[in-house]
Amino acid sequence: MSVLTIGAIGIVALFVLILLQVPVGIAMLVVGVAGYAAQTGWGPALAMLASEPAGLLSSVDLATVPLFLLMGTFASAAGFSAEIYNAAAAVLGHRRGGLAYATAGGCAAFGAICGSSTATAATFAKAALPEMLSRGYSPGFAAGTIAAGGALKSLIPPSVAMILYCVAAKTFIFDLFIAAIIPAVLTIAANLLMIAVVVRLRPEIAPMSERLPWSERWPLIRAALPVLFLMVVVFCGLYSGIFTVNEAASVAAVLSFAFAAMRGRLTRVAVWRGMRDCASASAMIYMIIIGSTIFGAFIGLAQIPEALIALLNGTQLSGLTIIFLLLVIYLILGAVFDEIAAMLITLPFVLPIITQLGYDPIWWGILNIVIIEIGMILPPLGIAVFVLHGMAPQISLSKIYKGVTPFILADMFVLALLTLFPALSLWLPKILQN
Repeated sequence: MSVLTIGAIGIVALFVLILLQVPVGIAMLVVGVAGYAAQTGWGPALAMLASEPAGLLSSVDLATVPLFLLMGTFASAAGFSAEIYNAAAAVLGHRRGGLAYATAGGCAAFGAICGSSTATAATFAKAALPEMLSRGYSPGFAAGTIAAGGALKSLIPPSVAMILYCVAAKTFIFDLFIAAIIPAVLTIAANLLMIAVVVRLRPEIAPMSERLPWSERWPLIRAALPVLFLMVVVFCGLYSGIFTVNEAASVAAVLSFAFAAMRGRLTRVAVWRGMRDCASASAMIYMIIIGSTIFGAFIGLAQIPEALIALLNGTQLSGLTIIFLLLVIYLILGAVFDEIAAMLITLPFVLPIITQLGYDPIWWGILNIVIIEIGMILPPLGIAVFVLHGMAPQISLSKIYKGVTPFILADMFVLALLTLFPALSLWLPKILQN
């Protein structure tokens, strides 16, 4: 049996295991070890099974994942999300769609100090949804705005999805963080513009509220200053070179813990629940990245990337056409699988194609993150939508998907823009390198 045949059988076996509800990390690990053994024998395969996890468990880069998740846990316990939202609502609430603007902006700000998109969506479902519904906002529009705001987190550093891409692609985390700045600003602007368009076309879904006097606004704004301080410390320390990515994550986690402690929010129950959730999420992520690494070794040994490159070279398709075809495939995969899992499964044989075409892995990483963001709100498996529905079961999934549709269109526009103009992602990293 040829190595290509073994590789093809392994890929089919992987998808069969996933469809049988085997966890993605376990499925990749099992197929990777079995496929590696089929080509080299069980001795080398078992040696790889020992060495690869040991290397990843001691990886300094991957250690940033639990640290940023811990930061988000303490930031939630400190009540930062409610304070961000209240301050934004106090300034913007009297405008048409003001609470929607406040929600999108608040999700972006909280995303900068939280390690999880789903946690951002769930947190703002508690903080923003009751307020929006009490002021007469359409339930579908309100829930859709929060779901889209939560999905924004994927593109706002620090992002777990970015860290996982860099570990799997063996690129520098800091470079991807820098590259994400302009795409993140564009995505936030596109979402805010879409809110403006929707509330102008359908003003009844977002009634205006009374303007608060500044005497009532200032206390709400001052209450959000600790969040601003934390953001400034993390971003300025990270992007000025004072902190490494790991140091920034550590400092942010400690500061979040300190703020939560000073406010008396760190009860024994809250600490235990937060640590448990953080440990559970970290273990899942480590399992996925270990499985992805072992599966990638098997795919490389089976020469799948080389075969795909030869196949694409024979089609005479332009590089841009191939990129768009790959993006369509990712969107389709996102309708069936978790987007991060889809990225890690396909990266071993897609990334060589990207580099062979002459494109930068950092740019491809940004496109992958935007795809993940879209996938979080794209039917039928948009996880941010399911989070909102779980938090507010009285709002049907169909209403939430209807409310989130304008934001999907906005994100698709940004994805097309970033694909056609790679400089939007690569300009800042190149400036800093020079």
